Amino acid sequence: MANTLYKLGAALGLTLALSACAHQGGAALDEVGAPQVSATLSVEEADAKLKQSASEREAAENEFVARELECYDKFFVNNCLDKAKEKRRLILLRLRAVEAEANYFKRAESVRLRDMDMARTQESARLDAEQRAAAMPKPVKVVAPEPAPPKPEGKSVAERETEQAAKVARQAAADAADAPRRAAREADYARKQADAVARQKRVAQRLAQRQAEAQAKAAAAAASTPAVAIPVPPAK
Repeated sequence: MANTLYKLGAALGLTLALSACAHQGGAALDEVGAPQVSATLSVEEADAKLKQSASEREAAENEFVARELECYDKFFVNNCLDKAKEKRRLILLRLRAVEAEANYFKRAESVRLRDMDMARTQESARLDAEQRAAAMPKPVKVVAPEPAPPKPEGKSVAERETEQAAKVARQAAADAADAPRRAAREADYARKQADAVARQKRVAQRLAQRQAEAQAKAAAAAASTPAVAIPVPPAK
């Protein structure tokens, strides 16, 4: 009798837990987005966020393991486990948002510093070329008797260096003008990657929820099927 009551209570608890989990899971999926995360202002702050996130992630996993062991001593085991899993899910969701924001800042800062260094290098090359061009001795005008000697073909070294300096300056200006667009493209790519991760998470949650519902229905159907007694022939 006690065993039968225990099975009925466990089945009822499982049904209620799955119903509550399905309701909460649907609400969470409707509201899933990037949680509110404070903006990172430096690489040091981003590194500190990532370190803190790793520590909190480990603590959340340890707490879940401890809670999971406690749940097996309770009457409504599945309900207890669902609550522990939901708590861990929300913590990990927040930590993933913090990590995505910190990593994005570090990538954007790396791009910005790289562009600044490239711009400085190009500006230094342009100034050096201009100085070398200015230091070149000016050609001495020679009054030649008539007829004047034919003008030598091709460009002088000074002209070629001047043209090269102008070309380097134009390239530096073009790179500097394209830097914001390049940074915007990389930022858009990082945002799309974060959106793809969020979509994959939502799909996985829906699949897990459907599997849990199917298992619950199968367990309920098995529990409701009466046992069939097999008659034993009398001994001869």
